[in-house]
Amino acid sequence: MDVVQTIASAAQLVSAMLSAVGALEQAAADAAEAPRRLQVLEDFVSDLEVLVQQAKQKHAHKMHGPQLERQFESLSRLMDQLRANIIKARRALKKGKGKGLARVVWSSVVGDPLMKYIQLIRDDLNWWLELQRLTDNVGNAIASTAKGTPSLVRVKSEQGYPVSEKCDYVRDILERDDGHRVVLIVGLSGIGKSCLAQQIASQPPGNFVDGAIEVSFGRWCSRAACNGSRTEYHKRLVRKISKLLVQVGSMTVNEGTSKDLEDVCCLLQTVLVGKSMLILLDDVWEQDIVDRFTKLYDNDCRYLVTTRDEAVYEIAEAEKVEISKDDIKKISKGILLYHSLLSAEELPTVADDLLDSCGHHPLTVAVLGKALRKETRMEKWEKAISNLSTYATCAPGPVSYVNEKEVETTLTIFGSFEFSLEAMPENSQRFFMVLAAISWEEPVPEACLESVWSALVQDSLFPIVVSKLVEGSLVIKLEYQSMYHMHDMVSLYLENKANDAAHTLLTDSFPEYAALVAPWLFIFGKETVKGPAEQKMRSFFSLLEFMEIEILLGSTTQALMACKSISEFEASRLGFSKLLGPRIAELISVGSQALIVAVTKAITVVFFQGDYANLAQSIETAGSVNKLICVLRGYEDSSSLANVSAVLAKVSEHVSAKTADEILASIPMDRIAELLSPENEEWHEIVFTTLASLIKVGNLKAVEIMIEAGVDKKLLVLLGCGSEISQHHAIIMLKTFCELGAPLKECMGPGLLIHLPWHARLALERFVLSDQNVASSPKPQYFEVLLHRILQTDSKGIIEAIQGLLPLAERANDPRVQDLLLGSNLCDRLAFLLQRREPENNQVRSQTAFLVMKLACTGAEPYIRRFLELNIVHELIAMMQSSTNDLQDSAYHALHQIVYAKGGSLVLQRFLQLGTIEKLVNLLDRKCVKTKDLTVQLLVDIAAVGTKPCIQRMLSSQVIEKLVSLEKAGGSFSGSVSRYIHGLNMCENIQSAERAVMKQHILRKVRSAVRGHDLETSLIASVEVCVSEGTKAASSSRRNK
Repeated sequence: MDVVQTIASAAQLVSAMLSAVGALEQAAADAAEAPRRLQVLEDFVSDLEVLVQQAKQKHAHKMHGPQLERQFESLSRLMDQLRANIIKARRALKKGKGKGLARVVWSSVVGDPLMKYIQLIRDDLNWWLELQRLTDNVGNAIASTAKGTPSLVRVKSEQGYPVSEKCDYVRDILERDDGHRVVLIVGLSGIGKSCLAQQIASQPPGNFVDGAIEVSFGRWCSRAACNGSRTEYHKRLVRKISKLLVQVGSMTVNEGTSKDLEDVCCLLQTVLVGKSMLILLDDVWEQDIVDRFTKLYDNDCRYLVTTRDEAVYEIAEAEKVEISKDDIKKISKGILLYHSLLSAEELPTVADDLLDSCGHHPLTVAVLGKALRKETRMEKWEKAISNLSTYATCAPGPVSYVNEKEVETTLTIFGSFEFSLEAMPENSQRFFMVLAAISWEEPVPEACLESVWSALVQDSLFPIVVSKLVEGSLVIKLEYQSMYHMHDMVSLYLENKANDAAHTLLTDSFPEYAALVAPWLFIFGKETVKGPAEQKMRSFFSLLEFMEIEILLGSTTQALMACKSISEFEASRLGFSKLLGPRIAELISVGSQALIVAVTKAITVVFFQGDYANLAQSIETAGSVNKLICVLRGYEDSSSLANVSAVLAKVSEHVSAKTADEILASIPMDRIAELLSPENEEWHEIVFTTLASLIKVGNLKAVEIMIEAGVDKKLLVLLGCGSEISQHHAIIMLKTFCELGAPLKECMGPGLLIHLPWHARLALERFVLSDQNVASSPKPQYFEVLLHRILQTDSKGIIEAIQGLLPLAERANDPRVQDLLLGSNLCDRLAFLLQRREPENNQVRSQTAFLVMKLACTGAEPYIRRFLELNIVHELIAMMQSSTNDLQDSAYHALHQIVYAKGGSLVLQRFLQLGTIEKLVNLLDRKCVKTKDLTVQLLVDIAAVGTKPCIQRMLSSQVIEKLVSLEKAGGSFSGSVSRYIHGLNMCENIQSAERAVMKQHILRKVRSAVRGHDLETSLIASVEVCVSEGTKAASSSRRNK
């Protein structure tokens, strides 16, 4: 039984109940018959309850759906109301059992109470049926509107490819209800299969209400490209399917790396249930790829597949559409006009001969058109025709995976590339050839191409040279992104030139330029190039070429920061750490001071917390700690001071006590304090990390050294005039000072608190204002009285009892108070009060949320564990969605304190387990402005205190896209994306390098989501400013270099 059948069965039961109510009404005057009729009605309610429970068990994996959840909630409320009224009706029936005159007198005084409850039951049943009808009508209206609304998931079409008759033909096939689920578009390489499919998917037929999505596979995702390795093939297939899941918001960018193929396919099955989507599977080389998609069930998706592999043609259950030469003849002139920037009147008369020479092949026509851009001279076109034939004859033969039917066409295409190159300057030609070293399976960052260009030591400017390649259709620049891509035929042309390109860049170039380009090739190069790049880097380390190593380390940092995803960054970082780790101690021992500074800068990016144990051991064994200390004393610039101090502080956590003490004594704390000035914000994050490591090792002794150097005073200055991020770190640091017993009373007394921002005052006042006298033990008798009063029906009495408990909540971390509070059923009663949703209980619920907030803020983890057991946290989330402002504010402030409290990580873990983060992100679609505003604040809180999985889950749930939508609405939501990034900047649970990669990912999402809107320029500019915060130190380091 599916959900629709469940609701239909429930509706039948409710209709039957209405008949039973009518029978009960007729039997109301019959004292013997009425109880039996009432029992029948009660049996109906029991049947309804069994039906709902069975449906819930069957569809437990779908309960995350908000509409389904609301339908079950409405049934649950109906059953609760029915049970209550049936009980009241039974009581009324007993009271009205008098005889004769007594019964008449009773009815005349109080009315007929049984009839009153019968009417209430009838109203409830009619209300529920009306609700279902209203839901159906609204759903149909929304579906009608949604049918004409563009989907958030879109496919972009290629410009310059005219709409052909084949486009309308394929669209008609997809619109037919009886058509095949798979439509195969087949044809020669570069004939326009992908362009045709993208045209259709960019404006999918109306029956695909969930839009269209594209996944490009390519030869890279084939068994042949994996040398027959089943494991590698499955790994690549997982990566491609994961990309689809990321686009629809069901997986984070790097989550798929930990899953096997069956896991990902299972998740894909779950995601597509109930969806009506056109899925474009582009450039498929294996039949089993299509088979995996067609096996998915319970959806109305159709698959548009492009392929040139004959094995894929054999799919039986597919409609095959071939792009023939007759088809491309009809559009080839349009392609030539578009790319040559000429009108039909301006085209030379030999244009038709040119089209015939290149077989009307779209890619060849496009390349030649761009090579002849704005050229109207007849002799130039005739020369192009002659040269094309010559170049096609001399062009290098295609590699083995091109089938025999395509060889002639492929040679013609390659000839057009040769012709296009011939028209370019020599430096552009040379640059294009060395691009063979790069893997073009994914878009490549502009900085990578620029480093490759630098290795050629040319005089021309990079933007001019790369624009020539873009104009010649040899390289594709992705719109709105500093990324470049390459058509698979162009990549095929360069396939057998990879080794020559690697030799040119790594061997023939000057050593300093080889050092510059090697890290980029190690990350973005072809598999056959990564090995030579690694060997080149190892040779620099072995020969101890100081200048080259310094360049190499700086380039490594830049290459890592250019990674497109956390998974790519993590894989590359691990590779560099294995390469660099064994060499660090030696480099520090024998290197120059400039090299040692470069090493420490690289360490802060390449090495994470778990890497420092082995690093510290090797540095201590080699006696390199003293060398680092000497370098620290010899440099005055902020960059060197910050990076060397950070490395020494991290190392101190893993060395002997004696060495740790030496490090603590050697850190120039007065100079570190100067870096905490508001104007030095670019160094704040790394300085706070340094201080935290030193405190972890030195405890109170380290804090006293910091106070003596004036660090506490600098922190207080930041509280008053620092940025929001710096204030956040300063509060944490001052709280740490206080918790370790640092003498801060003189500089941080009550008189100072009133001048601090409210959030700083709230965080610090309990350390400053707390009574130093030993508190008296709580009185259990008085507590029991308050606990009893909480269960009263009188709201005033309940509120007074809650207020009486507040002094105990202020001392919730006292062991005696903790034993008293957690040993009672206080939390159970608070959970009960939060669930009382009648309007008259609003004030009680608000006060209850305030008490919960106080317990979490003061008592921390033990209380938060109890709140999670009793579902109090999720009750607060539900309360935040109410229609009463006071309740919403109370709920948010309680949640804010809970996630920030010690033990808040437990809440975030539960959020991940139950899919709460996705539900919170979906609240941004609610109609209530207040709910959306508070949800934005809560999501910013989670970004500030969350872990990497939390943040990735939010990003995969399309939080950025939804925040951009809110920004488009304006009003109080302006700056929502910037606030979210500010929260991310405060997060201490991710490394600064990871944060930089995440922020670049967010920026790409914003550019895509705001494209074409009036806010595009201003929103992107404000987000770019936020993204640059916290990364200034890294950029400054590169400038200093």
